Amino acid sequence: MPQTYRSFRLPRPSRRTLIFGGVVLWAILLVSCSLTNRTITATPQIPGAVVVGSESCAKCHRNITRAFHDATHARLVATSEDGKKQNVSCESCHGPGSLHIKAGSRDTILNPKRKPETCLQCHINTRAEFSLPHTHPVLAGTIGCTACHNPHESDANPARAGAHSLQASVNATCAKCHPAQAGPFTFEHEVMREGCVSCHSPHGSVNDKMLKARNTSLCYQCHFQPQASGVQIMHGGVDHSNNVIRGTCWTAGCHEAIHGSHVNSNLRY
Repeated sequence: MPQTYRSFRLPRPSRRTLIFGGVVLWAILLVSCSLTNRTITATPQIPGAVVVGSESCAKCHRNITRAFHDATHARLVATSEDGKKQNVSCESCHGPGSLHIKAGSRDTILNPKRKPETCLQCHINTRAEFSLPHTHPVLAGTIGCTACHNPHESDANPARAGAHSLQASVNATCAKCHPAQAGPFTFEHEVMREGCVSCHSPHGSVNDKMLKARNTSLCYQCHFQPQASGVQIMHGGVDHSNNVIRGTCWTAGCHEAIHGSHVNSNLRY
């Protein structure tokens, strides 16, 4: 007997759905355009100083400028008072250098290490993250952007710059201030191989300890396949139903050694 096929028609989207979709598409395009031009910036201003070009800076700062041609920030452009653009300019971040060359003093040039506003004039998305409740104290002046980022060599993002793996790059950056959490451990938490940023938002978060999510929601980013047996939630052959209700994995006396352990493979202590 020949088979028969029933045709069907997809439901027509509502007017509200179409309007919402259009708004989302417009927002994506707007953000994409803004990110495309983000590496082009106006020169920070220093009263009485004018742009002199990177060649003048290199005469004294050769140790910094010799590798700068491959750096992320080498794509920046500085604009002088007459409207001419200076490519690969140190002054895109440090401001016009004429007074600095003349006087040779530090107070005649901008140092982004001490003034994060110099970095945040371009990295406006990061400025927003630093406004969240839990952040590294960059805006307070305790540490600078250069504690984690090297703007003069290779890629300024430690997740991509100068290392053979994400773990070696990001974790080494974090370990400079957080050596106890870096290990090595006899029993390691496998997520550490993927980098600290798998769980933490380094610029800021609404969650304590700059975590990307709260409580079990964070753990379920990786441990997302609990085996359900009736009303039980099983992990590793152990009923975790009551534990999940509490909403914590590491703060309820269970997996307290969240970064790694020397005595327990389940990261209990």
